[in-house]
Amino acid sequence: MKELIINSNEAGQRLDKFLKKYLRRAPGSFIYKMLRKKNIVLNKKKADGSEKLNIGDRVTLFLSDETIEKFSEASGREYSDVALTGDSGRPVRPEIIYEDSQVIFFNKPSGILSQKAGPSDVSMVEYVAAYLLESGQIDKAQLKTFRPSVCNRLDRNTSGIICAGKTLPGLQELSALFCDRTLRKYYLCIVKGQVRQPAYVKGYLQKDGSANKVRILSEPSGKACVPIETEYLPVADTREITLLKVHLITGRPHQIRAHLAALSHPILGDYKYGDWQLNERYKKRYQITDQLLHAYELQMPALSGALSALSEKTVTAKVPSVFWKIIKETAWQHGIQGALEVLH
Repeated sequence: MKELIINSNEAGQRLDKFLKKYLRRAPGSFIYKMLRKKNIVLNKKKADGSEKLNIGDRVTLFLSDETIEKFSEASGREYSDVALTGDSGRPVRPEIIYEDSQVIFFNKPSGILSQKAGPSDVSMVEYVAAYLLESGQIDKAQLKTFRPSVCNRLDRNTSGIICAGKTLPGLQELSALFCDRTLRKYYLCIVKGQVRQPAYVKGYLQKDGSANKVRILSEPSGKACVPIETEYLPVADTREITLLKVHLITGRPHQIRAHLAALSHPILGDYKYGDWQLNERYKKRYQITDQLLHAYELQMPALSGALSALSEKTVTAKVPSVFWKIIKETAWQHGIQGALEVLH
């Protein structure tokens, strides 16, 4: 027999959903059979699985230890010795740029996945859980029914702010902010060409899954076409390149990279959408390995509840060293003082 007491990360969900997480390897038919036979009860009463759980509820499993062990996943094992490796192949420990009791924000280096692309991958999701285990903020038993996770995604080769929920309320409320676009997301990038005027541009993004690319269209075409909105402000420029601050309004896959490329201002270091000759020249001089696109700043709205500590805060992430080196060493014609102010 085992008794489970529902905590804040588990409350608010249906009993059957909770059981399917705790007994992750058990078929649904087994769980419902145990409920019918009262081998699993809620607060000492028969339950059918549709009940909504509250903090302090008691779920009792009248099952043998062997059965529970058989159907439970050994949570925490996959997070043991988690090590992220960047483009150099060396272990990387992302900088924490904000943390409170509900959420944590990291400055993700380029070369690291936000979420797994394959079963053997190690991503920021695994790293978040490993960090919380290592720091004693969560234990392996809790990982059976709640898994901390990231709320936004960056391309592997894009650096910058990755946000994660440490608790269920934090995860849900922060994810909702990204979904309904009530926070403002700003990126820094270095692009081909001279850009002097700010702009607000619209278009339609069409996915090409077979090539893992997108196309930008002026009019919608087909089901895989979605509207996009991008706003940018030139910060500094030379005759050849411009440092832009980009407000990502919609946030579709590859949106900034493809939208700027469609406007004849591809991002430096981007071989998928960019200028090969320009990329090679800067790669030779500065050893650029990825596109120079950095999720630099989040501006939070007025908030209450789980995210009250973040209310109206602005969070920024330092740019990578190669990004900073180009900014410092390039002979900018206009705006370099503004660039330095933006970055500090």
